Amino acid sequence: MTTSKYLDQFNPAKPTFNSFFRSTLPKPRLSQTILQPAPRRYNHFIAVSMASDMGNTDDVLVQYVVMRRDLIDSWPMGSVITQGCHASVAAVWMNREDHYTTKYCGDDNLDKMHKVTLEVKGEAQLVNLSEKLKGAEIGHKLWIEQPENIPTCLATKPYPKTLVAPFFKKLKLCK
Repeated sequence: MTTSKYLDQFNPAKPTFNSFFRSTLPKPRLSQTILQPAPRRYNHFIAVSMASDMGNTDDVLVQYVVMRRDLIDSWPMGSVITQGCHASVAAVWMNREDHYTTKYCGDDNLDKMHKVTLEVKGEAQLVNLSEKLKGAEIGHKLWIEQPENIPTCLATKPYPKTLVAPFFKKLKLCK
C-alpha cells in the first residue's frame, strides 16, 4: 500500500499520530504534511516516508548490532567480535540496494558510520528480538553460526535512528 492512499485521507482539521509516530518522529512544522495513521502493519513504511518527506537531515543513519552476553562471557573475545562482524556485513549485503544502505555505505559517509552494539542475556532473548523485528518489518540478519547452528547475534540494516531506536531502548550497551 502506498503513502499516497493515506494522503487522500488527510483531514487538516483533525491531525493525529499514533504512539509510534509520537515516540519516533519529531513534531512537524505547520508547513509540513501530517498523515493519518495507517493500519499497524504499514506504520513503519509510512514513518520512513514521513521522515524523508520532512527532510529530516539531522537523523543519523545507524546500524544496531546485538550480541549475546552469555557468549561474551564464555567464548574468546575474537570469536564474539567475528560473530558481530558476520551479522553486520550480512545485513548490509542483503540490503545493498536499499536507499539507506547505499547512503550509509556511500563514499561521503564511510568515515562517519554509526553502529550501536547492545547485548541480550542469551539465545531466547535474541530470537525473541528477531521475531519482534520481523513483525515490525525491520530489516535485519539473525546470524546463526554453522555448523553448530547457534544463533549468536543480529544486526539491522542501516536506518535513521529515530525509526529503530524504540525497538532497542530496553537493551544495555555491550561492555
